[in-house]
Amino acid sequence: MEKKNIKYNDYKLDNTPVIGDKPNYKRLKELSKIGVKALIVNCLYAHSEKKTPSEQVARDMVRDTLINTEDSKSGLVVTTFASHIARLKSIVDFGQKLDRKIVFVGRSLAKYVSAGEVINQVPFKKDIIMATYKRQVEKFLKQANEDRSKYLIVCTGHQGEKGSILDRMARDQLPFKIKEKDHIIFSSKTIPAPETIASRSDLQNRLKKFNPVIFDNLHVSGHGSREDLMELIKLTNPENVIPSHGDHAKTIPGMHVAEEMGYKKGYNVHLLSNGQSVTLA
Repeated sequence: MEKKNIKYNDYKLDNTPVIGDKPNYKRLKELSKIGVKALIVNCLYAHSEKKTPSEQVARDMVRDTLINTEDSKSGLVVTTFASHIARLKSIVDFGQKLDRKIVFVGRSLAKYVSAGEVINQVPFKKDIIMATYKRQVEKFLKQANEDRSKYLIVCTGHQGEKGSILDRMARDQLPFKIKEKDHIIFSSKTIPAPETIASRSDLQNRLKKFNPVIFDNLHVSGHGSREDLMELIKLTNPENVIPSHGDHAKTIPGMHVAEEMGYKKGYNVHLLSNGQSVTLA
């Protein structure tokens, strides 16, 4: 049987996922027996000397913050990755326990929720209000502003993206007005790129002018760390390892992990830049 190539992009080995099944270790071992010519693998956090925590850890963070810190009279805004369906599920689950109407605001959230529905991975659609277009957004944000204790707003903008819902709130451009003691929850981590760090800092400074209570970093990564990478290499036993998903500052640590496991740079672990290729024997 012909040997396989495996491309593992955004991955982590989560044995207690919030949505879906745990990794198919049986299939990975089967591929190892067939023979893996190359493992092309995300090394974004290969420098991090740990195993990436389960999404259940982030779910516990969301629960503790939403349930145990709620001010029943204050506004409540949560921002996270629009594509992170498991995180959105946790937000909805615990938002319901607060007896608040949960409004997803913006086109990005609508796009990913719709995509998730197609593959039956959005069990919470019936429990939310989708405000996608301008009139819907203004309508529900106005209602939330007038009766802020009854709504939980979920929106984009956690990286400080210009024009996002949270960015526009921070600029006082939307009907929902952030007030003192409102809770703004970032269920995310700032992406470690200079422009993102700057935009996120600018957003937070603008938000602070309204004197809300800000909760930051309610998040665990969706990217495997050093121990995940080692386990994946052991499971698949590839002939070649190709670190990917980052510049050399990210892929070199992945190369070092492979070297520690017996691979040799330039022979069976390959460090490539954009546009480069490698021919495998």
